[in-house]
Amino acid sequence: MKKKIKQNTSLKSQEKKLSIQFSLDGFSFCITDIHTKSILVFTEYEFDVIVTTPELLLEKIKQIFHENKELQQDFKEVIVIHQNYLSTIVPDEYFDEEKLKTYLDYTIKTLPNDYIVFDGINTIKANNVYIPFVNVNNYLFQNFGEFEFKHHSTVLIEKLMEYTKNDEKEHFFVNVSKKNIDIVVTKNNELILYNSFLYNTKEDFIYYILFVAEQLEINFKELQLTFLGSIKKNNELYNMAYKYVKHISFIQSNSDFFANSKDFTNYSNYILIP
Repeated sequence: MKKKIKQNTSLKSQEKKLSIQFSLDGFSFCITDIHTKSILVFTEYEFDVIVTTPELLLEKIKQIFHENKELQQDFKEVIVIHQNYLSTIVPDEYFDEEKLKTYLDYTIKTLPNDYIVFDGINTIKANNVYIPFVNVNNYLFQNFGEFEFKHHSTVLIEKLMEYTKNDEKEHFFVNVSKKNIDIVVTKNNELILYNSFLYNTKEDFIYYILFVAEQLEINFKELQLTFLGSIKKNNELYNMAYKYVKHISFIQSNSDFFANSKDFTNYSNYILIP
């Protein structure tokens, strides 16, 4: 398990907020000052092997909590972000809280005892229906008491809708994770598309990007592609994309906490940082 950390040792805080994001391939957390929203410490763990079950994920998280003293302090506020691909977005006009399982049955295999919840996304007048890692939630409740939790795509969409607020032009975002990508397309203050795809090779990676562009009738030569997440200029994923898309940029973060960092970029943890 690889660990990367960035701290601001010059800042102290009496009231702290803990933000956690985890998936089957890693765990990250960010501690900020409640009042100033300044980042005090950011830590990222990358698992050597992608875990295959929520039970194995919980074992990893317990190990991290046991070893990391930063997580063993009191927090005024805690928010937890579940990153998985067990979700679907339902517009308000078609949404019925009594039919959560039905919505997921169209896209994933559900089990009778699955715990299904939803996040309201007011900016797009829709709801994100998903299956959280309940065992991890229960463990975190034992540590912190009550906390807020959301799906990673909820936070991603909310932040990107704010990022493109009052901008009429089309934006095509690709959030890159180790084995998955989220594609978000916005235009005229509206969400045009959100979808997620599993990839194993750089060829898979570009295929899904070009497939979505084709479905939306966007000319590859005119496509304005904005990356965020685990991708860097001139790595193999970027170079593959650049073969087909010439207008590529990286999202601009409001935070400069990772400026001049060897381990992080300002856009690599866009979902988690304030």
